[in-house]
Amino acid sequence: MAFEAPYVIDRLVRDGVVATRASAEQLFTEAKKYLVLNAATPEKSFDMCSAMVDEAWHAFVLFTTEYTDFSQRYFGDYLHHAPAGERGGPETTTLDGGSQETASFDDFCLRYEEFFGDPLPAVWYDSNNVTASSRVINDRLGALSVIAEHHTIHVMDGTGRTVLSVDEIASEAVEFIVNMHAFYVRELPGGLAEAEKVAVIQPLVRLAVLRLAP
Repeated sequence: MAFEAPYVIDRLVRDGVVATRASAEQLFTEAKKYLVLNAATPEKSFDMCSAMVDEAWHAFVLFTTEYTDFSQRYFGDYLHHAPAGERGGPETTTLDGGSQETASFDDFCLRYEEFFGDPLPAVWYDSNNVTASSRVINDRLGALSVIAEHHTIHVMDGTGRTVLSVDEIASEAVEFIVNMHAFYVRELPGGLAEAEKVAVIQPLVRLAVLRLAP
């Protein structure tokens, strides 16, 4: 955990992932914790569940020499990058024949608190990091439907469950969401203010109906 990589911090700030070095340091710390936690829990495979933390991991991977040295020095092998939204934690190039249980997000939260002694920080919850500049992915394209009831618009998933209910003022934005695979929050139509656009997207990200693009 004491390993430092100022070049990763510089890149995160330069690329606009975060606005300050302190925020970049936090992301990089959480990326290291994720790798440590996976190594310390070989019987389970934890999904990279945060697009923000994944940005720090990916930025590190781009410095191939430094990342390879880090992997070899602290983990004994190269740690392959598994993008946010893809199942499975980092894997080494050597398979030992063992099996891993694919863990849930709740499993990850419990293991994180057990191992590090602190609850999972807010930065891991992508819904807390939605902005007008966020790019989101709708992996349920074709499976979502919209129902209008009085002055309320409901978004239904493939099971008929209501995942979002909003005032009819957001009807254009909702129709846009269910019919687009990828878009920026600021692109939502209907004359909504930026804060209103973010407010529409946040619960959908929190419920994993949408996900932040890495």
